[in-house]
Amino acid sequence: MDKLTGLREVARDVFKEALRAADPVEAVLRHFRLKEGVLHVGGVDYFLNQFERIYVVGAGKASARMALALEQVLSERVTAGLVITKTGYGERLRRLEVREAGHPLPDEAGLRATDELIEIAKRAGEHDLVLCLISGGGSALLVSPAGNITLAELNRATQVLLASGLPIAEVNTVRKHLSRVKGGRLAEWVYPATLATLILSDVIGDRLDVVASGPTVPDPTSFDDALAVLTRHGLLGQMPASIQELLEKGVKGEWEDTPGPDSEIFQRVQNIVVGSNTMSLEAAEYTARKKGMNPLILSTTVAGEAREIAQFYLALAREVRRKGRPVAAPACLIAGGEPTVTLRGRGKGGRSQELALAVALGLEEIPGTVFLAAGTDGADGPTDAAGAIAATDTLARSRERGLDPCGHLLNNDAYPLFQALNDLIITGPTGTNVMDVHLLLVG
Repeated sequence: MDKLTGLREVARDVFKEALRAADPVEAVLRHFRLKEGVLHVGGVDYFLNQFERIYVVGAGKASARMALALEQVLSERVTAGLVITKTGYGERLRRLEVREAGHPLPDEAGLRATDELIEIAKRAGEHDLVLCLISGGGSALLVSPAGNITLAELNRATQVLLASGLPIAEVNTVRKHLSRVKGGRLAEWVYPATLATLILSDVIGDRLDVVASGPTVPDPTSFDDALAVLTRHGLLGQMPASIQELLEKGVKGEWEDTPGPDSEIFQRVQNIVVGSNTMSLEAAEYTARKKGMNPLILSTTVAGEAREIAQFYLALAREVRRKGRPVAAPACLIAGGEPTVTLRGRGKGGRSQELALAVALGLEEIPGTVFLAAGTDGADGPTDAAGAIAATDTLARSRERGLDPCGHLLNNDAYPLFQALNDLIITGPTGTNVMDVHLLLVG
């Protein structure tokens, strides 16, 4: 086995352990337990004899596995419940219903499932407890357009936003104000019941109002903010007329804004983070050290255009190779976050594959180096890959097959290139989602 092949295997093994640490079942069980009739959720105790009924609702790529853990704890105590997850991410549950729906674009299945979920939320009364399970992907899966917006129009807006390269916080600022359930509005449906939400975070800084567009969290943004995002980035004219009309009504006060921090509906609401990117990176660090590498966690907040972030990773690789900084070789530099891609081409790929390809363009001059970028949800963009591996020999191997890496990058077409090289990361649905993991290995 040559050295690059060995480094590739180390990178895959380290990523595998990062995934294991993000398992939603374990994440929920760390923060959710029942003892002698008292349900401990985070730092809050709920005496179950004080509640008449327990309902469960939720949405996100990890919501079905989170529900699996919840059932292990509560067993037959749940009155009714439903979670919505991405197609292919479902689980077989005993008491709770699971609905699968489209992601990243909402579909009719998500629309119907969200209507069912709202009906359950509306059933909850003052003496009931509602448990909510939220993870990344919920923005697309919880779909109930506000006003006269149709599903087709909402999808058109979603496509524009996702192709724009905007940070997810700005994308979700707009999404919240086009919805009947996002931006704290699910908490409105649940009120006056007691509400406890367990959140698996997939956003930088674990901003709870951004994860799945914050359905149970006070919304610090307004219609003015949503309109400003679209105007500032020149996207307002690409929005369907119904959406422009709703936003304008909201700015004028003719449409009720999302509930803010002062709203009474949040007086009996608890939101806690049960899993995040940090846990995955710490597992990666531990595994890399066991494999004889010198690991270092750089950041959990990597953001920005993928092609620009690639230059930073290349600079780090050169520094390790030439100066032994920030750690000496054999080094494993570890980071997490959620880069963005501004779509200019018509190719097939995702942000992690694009980042890996952009890094590959500069690796030929840095011997013995491997870079892995992959999403913990197992789906990088609209592909079946979680991400890809680039290495010192990626360009040479591409040329041998008649491939043009620069052309593939310009066309946002990383998937076919890495597929031809057998360097895609294919995990299948992981049932979790805590942003992306980046590994830079210098042997």
